[in-house]
Amino acid sequence: MATKTNSTPRRKPTSRSAAPAARRGKKKSKERIMPTWLRTILAVGIIAVFSAGFYWFFIRPYAYRWKPCYGQKGYGVCMPCDYEVHGIDISHYQGSIDWVQLTSNKTTKFPIHFVFMKATEGGDHADDTFPFNFDQAHRYGFIRGAYHFFSPKTDPHKQADFFIRTVQLIPGDLPPVLDVETIGKSTPHDLKIAVKTWLDRVESHYGVKPILYTSYKFKSRYLNDSVFNTYPYWIAHYYVDSVKYEGPWHFWQHTDVGNVPGIKEEVDLNVFNGSLEQLQALTLQK
Repeated sequence: MATKTNSTPRRKPTSRSAAPAARRGKKKSKERIMPTWLRTILAVGIIAVFSAGFYWFFIRPYAYRWKPCYGQKGYGVCMPCDYEVHGIDISHYQGSIDWVQLTSNKTTKFPIHFVFMKATEGGDHADDTFPFNFDQAHRYGFIRGAYHFFSPKTDPHKQADFFIRTVQLIPGDLPPVLDVETIGKSTPHDLKIAVKTWLDRVESHYGVKPILYTSYKFKSRYLNDSVFNTYPYWIAHYYVDSVKYEGPWHFWQHTDVGNVPGIKEEVDLNVFNGSLEQLQALTLQK
């Protein structure tokens, strides 16, 4: 009988040792719970940071759209003051254009006199609406211009030759335009060399200095060099009351949300920094 009694498992001590361990686990779990007031502060902080970031990157750059217009409105936007020569730039994004209706805008309060059109991009991409639109612009008496969208990854000689093969300019047309908006994987130094190569090749062919198009920020960051200041400058600078660029400029693309009769889609609006006679003097001569 003594042997049987000794072989019986002794469970009581085990249960006693497990209870304190469970209590310790519960105590630790309670210690990990974040106080309600701290959770509230963190949530408010996250929302504040997100809201500030959203405003800074997505609202602030376009806040001008919602500013009161103290000047004069035209084409659905607040127009820059003290400019008498207005124009647009178009590409396939504007779709089919009613050139007869577009012509009526020559006699409005903000007369449209010039039209820039995208002709080429990179080394082999042509805008399929360019041939027709370029012909119609001449037919309906607009001062017309053609631009090339520059690709940093494509040989600039190839891009220049492609533009030259595509665009036949005649007296009365504006000088060719180089649109530079991206740097890609190029270094700023390499980008400058490539851009200058395109400009030199095109100038040699047409016998006139090309127009350089780029944004205020892009030019200040990557093309802020005296050699590029010798070219007529077309500045893209949206939703501001006036041009902040301190150097000389010829054209100002002031919005990308214009509503122009004859064009179904929104379109970029531009002004020329001078008179109509001065614009005509900028064109290719006979």
